[in-house]
Amino acid sequence: MRLKSSIFVSAILRREQADGAFGAVLRKGSEDAGAIFLVHRISADIATVYAPAPQMFAAESNSADRLFEERLREVEAVEVDGFLDRQISFDPDCWIVEIEKRSPLISIDIADLDGGS
Repeated sequence: MRLKSSIFVSAILRREQADGAFGAVLRKGSEDAGAIFLVHRISADIATVYAPAPQMFAAESNSADRLFEERLREVEAVEVDGFLDRQISFDPDCWIVEIEKRSPLISIDIADLDGGS
């Protein structure tokens, strides 16, 4: 059984804050099953964005946890904002969570989209 989105977001924030990060919910989505987008703010003007990985990767991993994929890597804020605006217009029930941290995120699993090569 998959955790509700609201509980999963709370867990992400707690794990990252325990690791010294600052995190906030920028947009609250559907409590039960809203898609979660993570903005990993590395510096004031550079961020990486993670989005839900396609379901086929979750099935292949034999994990009940949510998997994420890197959608934008170390881009400027204007590119992040444009991407998130498109996601919101497509799915108004999505969550947007921002984590400010210079080191890698510890709270999410990243899908291996290229099969380990």
